[in-house]
Amino acid sequence: MAGASSDQPVPKVRRRLSTRILVITALAVMLAEVLIFVPSVSKFRYDWLTAKIETVAVAGLASEEVDAGPGSVLGPNQESALLNALDAQLIAINDQDASRLLARAETVGIPGVQINLSDQTTIALILGAFDTLIFGADRTMRVQGAVGDGSVRAEVVMSERPLHRAMLVYSRNVFLLSLSIALFAALLVYTAISRYLVRPILNMTQSMVSFGANPTDRERIIKPNLRTDEIGVAQRELAEMQRRLNETLREQRHLADLGLAVSKINHDLRNILASSQMISDRLAAVEDPTVQRFAPLLLRSLDRALHYTQSVLAYGRAVESAPVRREVRLRLLVEDVYESLTLDQKSGIRLVNAVPTDLLALVDPDQFHRVLLNLCRNSVEALSSLSEDPSVVVRQIRIGADIHQAGPGGWGELHMFVEDTGPGLPEVARENLFRAFRGSARSGGTGLGLPIAAEIVEAHGGDIKLAVRDRPGTCFEIRLVGKAGRREPAVAQA
Repeated sequence: MAGASSDQPVPKVRRRLSTRILVITALAVMLAEVLIFVPSVSKFRYDWLTAKIETVAVAGLASEEVDAGPGSVLGPNQESALLNALDAQLIAINDQDASRLLARAETVGIPGVQINLSDQTTIALILGAFDTLIFGADRTMRVQGAVGDGSVRAEVVMSERPLHRAMLVYSRNVFLLSLSIALFAALLVYTAISRYLVRPILNMTQSMVSFGANPTDRERIIKPNLRTDEIGVAQRELAEMQRRLNETLREQRHLADLGLAVSKINHDLRNILASSQMISDRLAAVEDPTVQRFAPLLLRSLDRALHYTQSVLAYGRAVESAPVRREVRLRLLVEDVYESLTLDQKSGIRLVNAVPTDLLALVDPDQFHRVLLNLCRNSVEALSSLSEDPSVVVRQIRIGADIHQAGPGGWGELHMFVEDTGPGLPEVARENLFRAFRGSARSGGTGLGLPIAAEIVEAHGGDIKLAVRDRPGTCFEIRLVGKAGRREPAVAQA
């Protein structure tokens, strides 16, 4: 990871999100304008034709008092002027069942379109509007309609070309206005989305690409802003994920370095321990009572140390050897753990073995010895940190066990606890409990004791947890299903 190029270019985006949003917004506004245009252009046609009919009605009412000759109410000059004003070929009015011809051109075309404004529905108006726009260039139309309360009806025969031309001009104006509105709205949406959505997403993308090139570089972690919306939450979550990944990779690199260093010293350490074991064997032959008392403990400790050196890299490989289970008397195993602590009597720490004498467990004695020894050493360190007088403050480590839900043959679930009267675990240790190198409760600690204990217990098919207590101190509970029983004292195994 560390050797990756730090100048890796950001992949080029072929189709920018902001551009597509701009086009989609413009098309959406144009579609909305089209939906508005359809009824508006039909209304424009209806109003245009209604205006013609109303003009004819007004001209007819104004000419009632005029008498220009038989069969006509207007003179030739007036007829020509009225026809030119309305761009019509024939004008008539029907008042109280009496039809009057107001004006008529010398030639009147045959109407190709009949329009009665009194019975026009919405669908008919829309269809008529598109019919005029498409086919209305060279046709003659006859338009009829009522005026006012319906007692007066007017009629006009005229070319459809003026209406067609007026509707084309109206459509052009609506199109230009709609295009302007669409572009303006799209520009506003584009600007807002680019600033509040696309640009932050682009920054997040660039951060992910840059971080992926070298995840161990903390400077490449994205710096989230103070936004409280979804983008702000995404930036903070991305920053937290990058931070955790960065820490994990750094820890893995440190573990790899540690494994390399340990592998280099492991061979020499085994030789030193082997020599110490030979010296201890000779020391065991000394008849001094004190030497005879401590020599077996020293030999067992050296044997375990040699075994640990043979599997010192097991945790680095994230595996422990499979447990070799045997029937073990837990009380004797606990006593052996207490002896391995080699506590000074001046420490004032009291070791209490509350395990029943007849309690047996199917466990790997060496591995379970490691579990209890790690837990007890943590307790010793916690109790040693107390500054009060040992003769006043109770300093005690207590290990107990019992059987729950015993089945046939007396074998059941083993419940075991290791507790102390120390100050308890700090909050940082509780948050990183059973996590390697992160759960240490003291300065200089490796934080490996609890993870190793948890791994061994899990390999035995059980679990370990921190018990919730209403008093000071720390208590770890171990549970092994179907791994404990009671038997009359026979041959003690440790």
